[in-house]
Amino acid sequence: MFFILTALIAFVLYLILVLWSGSIGIWSIEEIIAGIIFAIIVGFVTKSLFLKRSSLRMLNPIRWFYFIIYCIGPFFLAMAQANWDVACRVITGKIKPGIVKISPSLKTDLGITMLANSITLTPGTLSVDIDDQTHDLYIHWIDVKNKEPDCKDICGNFENWVKRIAE
Repeated sequence: MFFILTALIAFVLYLILVLWSGSIGIWSIEEIIAGIIFAIIVGFVTKSLFLKRSSLRMLNPIRWFYFIIYCIGPFFLAMAQANWDVACRVITGKIKPGIVKISPSLKTDLGITMLANSITLTPGTLSVDIDDQTHDLYIHWIDVKNKEPDCKDICGNFENWVKRIAE
């Protein structure tokens, strides 16, 4: 089941990537055959990595809708605000960098990865390490106000959005 679903997703992605490159129509016969071969290989190699029972929740279209809203809304606004904040700190020289530990309440690997990537993509912060047992994140922060900040101090409402999307 997972092999077929993974191969099907790989085949559709391949067809999207080679769209309108065929000599006769949208695709040529050679491209379709190559896509089938590549999809079978990818499906066989990644069936246990790509689709696990715990990651099937991401097939829910409502989660993808939340993800799009998150990227357009809260994440974009936080990035714009962080860009302005970092620019002001560079000009004025008012920085107090350091590495801090936060303990988000996320439980899945996908949720922790999404939060760590969101933090890293926001200027002024960088995810340095993740504790595999406790899911604690170690963050390099441009403006350390206290050594043990709350998760909201660094990532705002990212954690709540990631819970909606990934957990």
